[in-house]
Amino acid sequence: MRLCTTALLTLMYIVCASNSYAANKKLILIAGKPSHPPRMHEFNAGVQLLTKCLKQNTEIDVTYCLNGWPENESILNDADAIIFYMDGGGRHEVVQENGRRLALIDQLAEKGVGLGFMHYGVEIVPEQAGKEFQKWIGGHYEHMHSCNPIWEPVFTSMPNHPISNGVKPFQIKDEWYFNMRFVSDLSGNEAATTEGLKFVPILVASPSDAVRNGPYVYPKGPYPHIQASKGRAEAMMWTIERPSGGRGFGFTGGHFHDNWENESFRKVVLNAMLWIAKSPIPENGVASTLKEGDINENLDPKNKR
Repeated sequence: MRLCTTALLTLMYIVCASNSYAANKKLILIAGKPSHPPRMHEFNAGVQLLTKCLKQNTEIDVTYCLNGWPENESILNDADAIIFYMDGGGRHEVVQENGRRLALIDQLAEKGVGLGFMHYGVEIVPEQAGKEFQKWIGGHYEHMHSCNPIWEPVFTSMPNHPISNGVKPFQIKDEWYFNMRFVSDLSGNEAATTEGLKFVPILVASPSDAVRNGPYVYPKGPYPHIQASKGRAEAMMWTIERPSGGRGFGFTGGHFHDNWENESFRKVVLNAMLWIAKSPIPENGVASTLKEGDINENLDPKNKR
């Protein structure tokens, strides 16, 4: 039985489009330079570990760059998504070179490239990149507005979202930032559509009064406006969908390297990486297994403090 030419071409198009969607997405993970004591801010080891996990059971084309901005930034040109796991603030890699890098990432975002920023990488100086971060990922950490206590939230429920696939409730100690400077001054604990962005919180938990009262890592606080929000749930991972078709996420955990051993902690981030690249997420999420000793590979040679 022969298919007519039109039907055959249609079938070929569907098959090719499906394969492209599933297998040919390109993800770049960019690690920042070493900082902090051992087993903290292990950006280089972290991106290599997450790359290994992604390669176990996904078909996404994943590449990592170590120690800051890629020497050959042309690798970003055909990326479907880029993850930044690095120090932030005024030293953030994306704000260097007098805004040239910022403009480059903004151009990629306008083309629909997915962007993810993790831990300290969600913090910028608002005057340098506030409007860009709110557009790219829906919000950012702002010094003296946001806070960074080390605490142990309990994530008991997940939203109906592909990033939630297979993620079980978990509780883990980390330097979980909260009270982000979200677009349109959203509180961040509920889904919303604003300024053309579709905002969905993923990891939400309520800090205790003791957590709100501090101490925070820096400055120690407490901040009256953080205390004034007593009882409010806070978003520590969130997503946005941009009008241009691109996607983004922010994730405030990732301070302690050993937390990647927690399956749900790891899975929610791996799922998010696929999601912003528009690569399908398995029904049970990205499966990954760490062998004994994997967590100790590729650690930066840091002096104990």
